[in-house]
Amino acid sequence: MSVSRPCLGYGLGLRSHYHQEILEQSPAVDWFEIVSENYLVQGGKALYYLDAIAERYPLVMHGVSLSIGGPHALDGEYLKQLKQLAGRVNPAWISDHLCWSRGNAHQLHDLLPLPYTEESLYYVAARVRQVQDVLQQPLVLENVSSYVRAAADEFSEWEFLEALSRLSGCELLLDVNNVYVSARNHGFDPWTFIHSLPAHKIRQLHLAGHADYGDYVIDTHDHPVCDPVWALYQRTLEHLGPVATLLERDDHFPPLAELVDELDKARELGGIALARRSLCA
Repeated sequence: MSVSRPCLGYGLGLRSHYHQEILEQSPAVDWFEIVSENYLVQGGKALYYLDAIAERYPLVMHGVSLSIGGPHALDGEYLKQLKQLAGRVNPAWISDHLCWSRGNAHQLHDLLPLPYTEESLYYVAARVRQVQDVLQQPLVLENVSSYVRAAADEFSEWEFLEALSRLSGCELLLDVNNVYVSARNHGFDPWTFIHSLPAHKIRQLHLAGHADYGDYVIDTHDHPVCDPVWALYQRTLEHLGPVATLLERDDHFPPLAELVDELDKARELGGIALARRSLCA
């Protein structure tokens, strides 16, 4: 299941902290990514702002509680709500994370990595197809940052992502910061990860900041993007060509103008990368 989708350009994660400013200022942002769960409500202020912003900007839906690799049955009511929200905002695509985040009953509010085994691969692929049958479009899955690995792993994370996209038809959200964080924590080459993914399946990129403690790195989304991640991002776009880029911030919120300036840096560096790619073509 694969369809042609446009490159939306350079976007920001839509956070309630900025709702009113966005309507008042109409910042120079190409699109916004919403956290789907924030808008699975029947009414109120959240939907008022969502509808108003959707009139001005393209939107993408990004979920955090699908738990595609979890041990529980997929939540049919949640999938129904996602489809209803998609009908409301007409998102360019719908994404979530390659992880598990629920036990049999409780949401753990974390994005936990999977064991990269053949059993896990076929299990997740079947669940992805189930979700896609409900949503009637490809699911876009993001690589998460990780701090431990399963002793039983049979694949690298990038091998698992490639095989999953091939078996299920899902597309990929490549979080460049998460690659960098996991590479630092596990000691692999981040470029090997990115270069090994099927380029035609990468629908979107994420950029964010993290906390660096020297021996380990934690994905916090509360800092500006660091120089090594910017460099990895440029190299990624030189390799891939134009891909929709999203800047995330989830804490220590700066003024909106400051966040737009950081997005403009992504736009500038992306333009340089794409120009280099054209020269080498």
